Amino acid sequence: MILSNTSLIRKITFFLVAMMLSVSAIAADFNQTQLLANQGEAKAQVLLGAMYYTGEGVRQDYTKAFEWNQKAANQGDVEAQYNLGTIYYEGIGVRQDYNKAIEWYQKAANQGLAEAQHNIGLMYAKGRGVHQDYNKAIEWYQKAAKQGVPLAQNNLASLFYNGQGVRQDYNQAIYWYKKAANQGVAASQSNLGTMYANGEAVSQNETMARQLYKQSCDNGYQIGCSNYQILNQR
Repeated sequence: MILSNTSLIRKITFFLVAMMLSVSAIAADFNQTQLLANQGEAKAQVLLGAMYYTGEGVRQDYTKAFEWNQKAANQGDVEAQYNLGTIYYEGIGVRQDYNKAIEWYQKAANQGLAEAQHNIGLMYAKGRGVHQDYNKAIEWYQKAAKQGVPLAQNNLASLFYNGQGVRQDYNQAIYWYKKAANQGVAASQSNLGTMYANGEAVSQNETMARQLYKQSCDNGYQIGCSNYQILNQR
C-alpha cells in the first residue's frame, strides 16, 4: 500500500475577516471603509486590505493590501498580522521573505490564532525561514490541532507515524488521522486506510481500509485512488 509519508502542505491563503460586525455594514462601501481606515480603525484597515488583495469592490493592488494590513498589524490586529505573514510567505506585493513571514505568524500565533500556529509548524517542518526542527513543528502543530485545524491534525499524525521529532507512535498517529479524516482531509482518509489495511495500532480490517480509500479518492486524492485500486486487486 502507498502511504503518504510527508506532511500535507497547506496552501497558505489570505485570511479574510469573517467576524467584523462593527464594520459589516460598510463592506460594500469602499469610500466609507477607506474613511474609517484613514481614521485609524484597525478592522476597517484589514477590510480595506482584503478588498485590495482580492479586487473586491476595487482594482486589485497587492501593494496597497500590504500597506493597509501593515497599519492594522502594527496596532496588534491578529488577522492583519496573519495576513502580513501570508503576504511575505507568498511574496505578493513585497519581496518574498520567510523570516518576515514567520515573524508575523508568530505574533498572530501568540494571540491564539490556530491558522498561524499551523503555518509556523509547517515552516519548521520544511525549514523555511528557520532551521528545520521537527520538535518545534510538533509543538506548533499540536497547538493548532487541539484547536481543531484539520491539516494540523493530519501533519501531526504524519510526524507521529514517521517518528519525526518524536518517538514513532502509531496510536497517536491514528488518533490524529481520525480527527482529520472526520473533517474531510483526503490524505488522512488514505493514510488511515493504510493503517487499517496493515493492522497498525488497530486490528487489520480491509473492509474499513477500502471504505476510507474510497472516501479519499472521492475527495480527489490520487494516492487514495491508487490504494483503493490496489486493494481491490487482491
